[in-house]
Amino acid sequence: MRAKKSPNRSPNRTSSLISPTGIIQLMTHAMMGAALGLVFTFTLILANPAVAELLNHGGSAADLVFVVTMVTTFAIGAALTGVVFILDGDKES
Repeated sequence: MRAKKSPNRSPNRTSSLISPTGIIQLMTHAMMGAALGLVFTFTLILANPAVAELLNHGGSAADLVFVVTMVTTFAIGAALTGVVFILDGDKES
């Protein structure tokens, strides 16, 4: 029996993550995460009166800090997930 040959890949081939297309894909994942974080944050504030009460007593900057923290957390998580998806897609192609 013959061994199955792997696809032709040059050893110097750069990952698609380090290319203009990869950077755009990564930014797209981060922006989708930021949008999802914003929706989640506003839903949490509207649905949970305890969170709204904490933000009311937190001062003028509490709302902004809370929203920016949540949006940034979601954006970083989505960007890291995007890295995994892009690198996994490289292995399959």
